[in-house]
Amino acid sequence: MKVLLDLQYLNVATTGIKTYMMELAQAVLTYPHPEIEWVFSHDPKEQSADQTFKGVQSKIQRLNYHLDYFRWKEFQLPDMVKKHQADVLICPDFVSPVASLSCRRLTVIHDAFFWQMPQNYPTWWRTYFLSLIRKGLKQNTEIITTTNYSRDAILSHLGNKSPISVIYQVPKNMTTEVDSAFIEKLGVDKYQYFVHIGTFDKRKNLPLLVRAFASFLEKTNSDFKLLLAGGAGQSAQMNDLPIVEKLITELKLEGKVLLPGYVSDAQVRALYEGAFAYVFPSENEGFGIPIVEAMGFGIPVIHSDQPALVEVSAGAGLVSKTGDTQDLAEKMILLASEDSLRMSLIERGLERAKDFSAKKFIADFQKLILSK
Repeated sequence: MKVLLDLQYLNVATTGIKTYMMELAQAVLTYPHPEIEWVFSHDPKEQSADQTFKGVQSKIQRLNYHLDYFRWKEFQLPDMVKKHQADVLICPDFVSPVASLSCRRLTVIHDAFFWQMPQNYPTWWRTYFLSLIRKGLKQNTEIITTTNYSRDAILSHLGNKSPISVIYQVPKNMTTEVDSAFIEKLGVDKYQYFVHIGTFDKRKNLPLLVRAFASFLEKTNSDFKLLLAGGAGQSAQMNDLPIVEKLITELKLEGKVLLPGYVSDAQVRALYEGAFAYVFPSENEGFGIPIVEAMGFGIPVIHSDQPALVEVSAGAGLVSKTGDTQDLAEKMILLASEDSLRMSLIERGLERAKDFSAKKFIADFQKLILSK
């Protein structure tokens, strides 16, 4: 059985999808199967390091990227399928070629955000991208997604034309050394800060987290700090960073809420290892990688009752009401005041994190690939 894995999108992929693609490629190499021969469209490390289309700003640059992507999906990738005589094509970036192919297709649709939150995307781009997704779901195509919540959401928008399988993904394998000086540079003490790591996309509800933290400080009179690490939202429509910066000033939280910006893997490890708790108030997620990452580092997690996060944490996190500032503040206060609760969450989280291993991730793919 010959399987072609499309890794072209790594030249622009960020956050969750990049992690998914890199960890899938690594798992393929780490856990080979005697009945499956894998072919990578690109070397994952080289493609991920390609800077050609990263950080494009002008309309011409964006147009060139879209033309390059379209050319790859509709001409070069089908040619690769023919060249390697692939039995299965896996596209982990939502889109499969519109062209007719002789092989079976497995297309990963990570979430239903494009349908659920149209306000977060430019209208023309969303229309174009959804058209590509739908046109690629043809012939012998199956969808893979990350949670039962995402599966149900996708079904509600695409119907049951294509079978959908749920395969839980894995967090990034961070093997770099810890930047032990990073926490000191930020001026925070170990176990005296809450942390959130990720972009400032609107769906992450980070302004709400800032307001909840302000309430937490007012009611506890503690020296805790809040670290919001990560870059701006992926578009002007999705970016809450300016709102968070304004809130910090309005609520007089300078020096209390810290924005270190983009952080390296070594700095992420330092943030995790020194955190009192991870807070994830997102209003919509397809999976929620940071929950698994934090639990794996032995950090208690507070997360919203958004269905995918509840599914992933499976009772190992402290749940707050989505969009409720005071409830989130109360959960933060509860965790800070009850050491036994914190220790229980740490133990449950470490156990839950074991369910998201690279070995299980690739085993589920292998099982699906060999099912027909």
